[in-house]
Amino acid sequence: MTARTADARAALPPALAAALAGYEQALREERDLSAHTVRGYVTDAVWLLDHLARRGGSGVGDLDLAALRSWLAQGRARGASRATTARRAAAARSFTAWLRRSGATAEDVGLRLVSPKAHRTLPDVLAPDQARAVLESAAGADEPVGLRDALVLELLYASGIRVSELVGLDVDDVDRGRRLLRVLGKGRKERSVPYGAPAERALDAWLVRGRPALATAESGPALLLGRRGRRLDAREARRTVHTAVAATPGAPDVGPHGLRHSAATHVLEGGADLRSVQELLGHASLATTQIYTHVTVERLRAVHAQAHPRA
Repeated sequence: MTARTADARAALPPALAAALAGYEQALREERDLSAHTVRGYVTDAVWLLDHLARRGGSGVGDLDLAALRSWLAQGRARGASRATTARRAAAARSFTAWLRRSGATAEDVGLRLVSPKAHRTLPDVLAPDQARAVLESAAGADEPVGLRDALVLELLYASGIRVSELVGLDVDDVDRGRRLLRVLGKGRKERSVPYGAPAERALDAWLVRGRPALATAESGPALLLGRRGRRLDAREARRTVHTAVAATPGAPDVGPHGLRHSAATHVLEGGADLRSVQELLGHASLATTQIYTHVTVERLRAVHAQAHPRA
């Protein structure tokens, strides 16, 4: 939470501040959301209640549909995108639904709130030869950090896991016999994700020549370690990806999520069915996975436009 948001929260009237604290506790304890997700919901709720207070509201009973709509309209007037507005509307509905469930309000005023659908932009992805070049740029390293970086790249692309899932892996989460990763995803849902032979070679090199050189008493069971022996930070993993991609001519500037997008796209283009890709990525809804079909269709259109004599 930024200092500005913290100041806005501190200035809320007591009744609104109490409601916000109850909502935050419910998010943490009842829905088992990640700290990042909780922070996002709470931040939006802070600014909604700040807006309510500026309209003269002192309690959640003053929150009505007009207040919700004016809050979203104010954001749009200040330049908020459709995607941001849609996210804020979803956060507002989450908050008003909790108010109703907890008995703080007699009705859920957010049920009638309509928000614009966010435009689904196609993610930047690496072409297969670009992905190969990115991975090969880290191959052949001998020092511990280089071996670790090679493994970071190989596992992200081989498995399509999120960077938070990657840095959360423990040594025991790797089934080397079956080449599977035990991944704890969003909502603490566990899934098994396969990886291939190149990632296996990078893993062997890291475990034999890399990890032992960096490990300390503070390493614990973490698979990937930082320079000081603690569990690798997600920011360092992101820097590793951006550095490797920047060194690849013509490659779009993608980070770990870009490698995830690339892996999903390449698996689909290789003939995998959408349901299998959904399982691989750990998506709760197949609709989330379907964006990758748009990626492959767009690529097909580009090839058609360039190569078909009647395009």
